[in-house]
Amino acid sequence: MKMMKNVALLAALLALVCVCEGVTFGQICQGNPNNNPRTSDRLGAGHFGAPRGSRRHQGVDIICNDGSEVYAPFDVTTINRGLVVYNDPDKAAIDRGLVISGEGLCVKLFYVQPDRTSGTVSKGQRLGVMMPMQSVYPGITSHVHVELCDKSDPTGYF
Repeated sequence: MKMMKNVALLAALLALVCVCEGVTFGQICQGNPNNNPRTSDRLGAGHFGAPRGSRRHQGVDIICNDGSEVYAPFDVTTINRGLVVYNDPDKAAIDRGLVISGEGLCVKLFYVQPDRTSGTVSKGQRLGVMMPMQSVYPGITSHVHVELCDKSDPTGYF
C-alpha cells in the first residue's frame, strides 16, 4: 500500500513538471520587452539567491519603471490581490502585490497595484501598474519582484 502511494505521488510530481515544462514568461513590464532583470545597484542585487542580510532573495527582480503597466506573463486563470509585501507604514506606497496562477504555476508579483481581484487574463494583457518604488527606495532600480509560490527559482521561466 505504501509503495502504491509513493508511485502515485511520483506520478503527480512528474505531471506537474510536465505541465510547467516549456512555459516561458511573456513580457512583464511595459518598456522591458525582454524581461531584463535588475542586476546590482547600491541597494543590492535582484537575482534569485542574492544575499538579503541573514536571508536569501527568493525571487527574480524584473526592471519596471514606476507607473508602468504590468502584464500577465502567461495565461492567468486566477488572480488574488491583497498580497501584503511589508506591512510597514513607511513602505505603504509599495506594499501591494498579487498572486496569479495558470499554466501549472503559482506566482507572486510584488510592487504591483492590481486592476482586478479575480478572473482570467490572457498572456500579455494588463494586470495592473508598477507602484512608486522610488518614493520608498530612492536610487534603487525599480522592479517587479517575481516569486514562485513554492519558493523555487523562477529564472528558468525567463
